[in-house]
Amino acid sequence: MIYLDNAATSHPKPQAVYKKVDLVLRKIGGNPGRASHRMAMEAGRVVFNAREAVARLINSPDSSRVAFTKNATEAINIGLKGVLRPKDHVISTVAEHNSVVKTLAALKDAGVEVTKIALDDQGFARLKDIKAAVKKNTRAVAMTHASNVYGGLQPVEEMSRFCRSRGITFILDAAQTAGASPIDVKKWGLDVLAATGHKSCLGPQGTGFIYVRPGIELPPLLNGGTGDFDTILEMPERLEAGTLNAPGIAGLGAGVEFVLKEGVAKIRAHELGLVAALLKGLAGIKGVKIIGTQDPLKRVSLVAFTMEGITPAEAGTRLDERYSIMVRTGVLCAPEAHRRAGTHPLGAIRVSPGYFTTHKHIERFLKAMREIAR
Repeated sequence: MIYLDNAATSHPKPQAVYKKVDLVLRKIGGNPGRASHRMAMEAGRVVFNAREAVARLINSPDSSRVAFTKNATEAINIGLKGVLRPKDHVISTVAEHNSVVKTLAALKDAGVEVTKIALDDQGFARLKDIKAAVKKNTRAVAMTHASNVYGGLQPVEEMSRFCRSRGITFILDAAQTAGASPIDVKKWGLDVLAATGHKSCLGPQGTGFIYVRPGIELPPLLNGGTGDFDTILEMPERLEAGTLNAPGIAGLGAGVEFVLKEGVAKIRAHELGLVAALLKGLAGIKGVKIIGTQDPLKRVSLVAFTMEGITPAEAGTRLDERYSIMVRTGVLCAPEAHRRAGTHPLGAIRVSPGYFTTHKHIERFLKAMREIAR
């Protein structure tokens, strides 16, 4: 079996992730932050160490600005719903995942004004378009670091700096980049960052996190389960109501520690090589149309494309059943991006190598695609 769906969730995980989750479930077992006995204290240390690892990954000087969530979608909801109020204006793009799109739709129904800027032909947002969209009541800019359809790395540092200069909150969806591409919340001046734990951070499903810059205090999305009734909670506890997913967070911490040990630069270099081979190979197959830039240096480790004469769903089924190759097909939870790309409603075939993917895996995939295209 060849697994090429790492943009959905990474597989396999580092051995340390499996071992850490098992250790917490079998040996530690306590509820973090809920008692003073040794099992609860040890569980608390596991969570603290994972928080420290995530802070190092994104270069947050203060790990208390990192709160754990169950996924990037929850983190995005915390950020958007915590910042925006009725009559506020928010700018986003047409390349967003449904985690942003549907949250903005709900906020629009509640009285928030939403503007979505277009992308260029390669799938990149432009700072000039954000500047042109700013109004007196613009409260936030919310966008993806890399679209899960187009795959291009957006110029978010310059956009974040512009927003800071105008007093606009910049909210970044880093679901496709955290762990696979350098992120520096301090250097870039990011206000809010949302990410998942189960993709390039190599943790288990059901984990994610949100970073909130010092000076910004978001209200909790959920209430209860932490502290006394009249306790004023600070970060990160204010955003972590209820019992935390200690085994999952432990696995996330182990995954991030693996990423830090290997080095994000090394991981990116490996994945860039795989993407370059994919782009070159797919370009030589008749009827293939690649979505987004064909410059691997401007991409994350995913390539979405269509083929003449076969639907994405049919191609995906053939890859699975005939070749034991796992890819993602369809609209990829991003219908607006597919409308911009002209691939709605059928969507595309998406191939997303990971750190454990080899060049032989890519060669076998390309061979299968050439046979399917005949």
